[in-house]
Amino acid sequence: MPIFLYTAIASGSGPTSGEIEARSRPEALRALEQRALQVVSLRVRETGEPASAATPLPSRHAAASADPSRFHLSRAQIILFTEELADLLDAGLQLEPALRAMGQRQELRGIGEVVAVLRDRVTEGIGFSTALRTASPSFGDLYTNMAAAGEMSGSLAKILRRQAKYLQTMDDLQSRVLQAFVYPSFVFGAGAVLIIVFMTYLVPQLTKLLTETGKELPLATRILIAISDFLGVYGLWMLAAALIGGAFFVTAIQQPEGRLRWDRAKLRLPLIGAVLTARLYAQFSQTLGNLVGNGIPLLNALRLMGQASDNAHFTHLLKRILNLVGDGGSFTRAMRTVGDFPPLFVDIVAVGEQTGDLPAALEKAAIRYERELSRRIERMTGMIQPLVIVVMALMVGAVAYSMITGIFQTITGLRVH
Repeated sequence: MPIFLYTAIASGSGPTSGEIEARSRPEALRALEQRALQVVSLRVRETGEPASAATPLPSRHAAASADPSRFHLSRAQIILFTEELADLLDAGLQLEPALRAMGQRQELRGIGEVVAVLRDRVTEGIGFSTALRTASPSFGDLYTNMAAAGEMSGSLAKILRRQAKYLQTMDDLQSRVLQAFVYPSFVFGAGAVLIIVFMTYLVPQLTKLLTETGKELPLATRILIAISDFLGVYGLWMLAAALIGGAFFVTAIQQPEGRLRWDRAKLRLPLIGAVLTARLYAQFSQTLGNLVGNGIPLLNALRLMGQASDNAHFTHLLKRILNLVGDGGSFTRAMRTVGDFPPLFVDIVAVGEQTGDLPAALEKAAIRYERELSRRIERMTGMIQPLVIVVMALMVGAVAYSMITGIFQTITGLRVH
């Protein structure tokens, strides 16, 4: 039975290495995964090659009993930290002096506590990636595994530079999607508030005024008064029902099965689904290309992507792909077997696998889907904004027409009388 030499990342402790006996590479990968190890490299030990002195696996109890400082950082602060540290390392400073210099800068006061914790850990001889895990929960698995790959390859500054660029790209991507929904949401909210004011305050006063005249009211006005009366009687019940329904919905999508269905449904919504899908594939391509391009094996990169994705449906697809690739299949064949992946995206990845340059192919896919995202955002905002305005104008206009018609007919009847 062959013996495999591995280098891996132990959750909560950092890099470790050793050897494992298994019948095949997929079996070795699964065995290491059961030990809570994220594989960085795995190869068969050559005949005559000396046995590896295995680094002891970290004790989960010891890691849990530690009392690390915990500070939460925003994405902007993480980007600032990454850029500053990459600049100092590029300038020739070692890691500990670079952290000391960052801790002395007044403009970095917001992240000074994290820098101080990192410097203490590094001074104690703890690896940088391990120190990141203990300093702040804001440094997720993607970030810390990239740092570990940089430590092992001796190119920490270069990888941090790429990571800063990647984080900035993801931040811009998220901002563009959020901004696309801001204006329509504001217009719809303002119109809804205006309708509520009309129906709960103005219409009841108008009803009292018109009924005192004893004149028959136009049909539009009678309908408006009926709606106002209905809301006056059942409005609070409807609000309570809506709140209870919303609470049930939130509870349902917090469950695994409900979250899976909701995330799948979001990608199929008209207009909005196209934007979310383009964002999903742009982010997936950018992240996976960043991981693979910095030396993280494809299998481990897919595992990290499954942990980092915010869409349960996409995470489910990645788990199926991970199993197929772990059994020795190619990435392209796995995507075709699973389905749900755009044919163009699969073709781009296939070219990257055939040429042996998967990171470059994923970068091209990311650029392509970022352009697609921009087009879909423009298309969505171009359609939703006038649609919302027209709908709200019709609703407000209908209310105003019903009120004015009733007033006009009542005044006309009084004049004739």
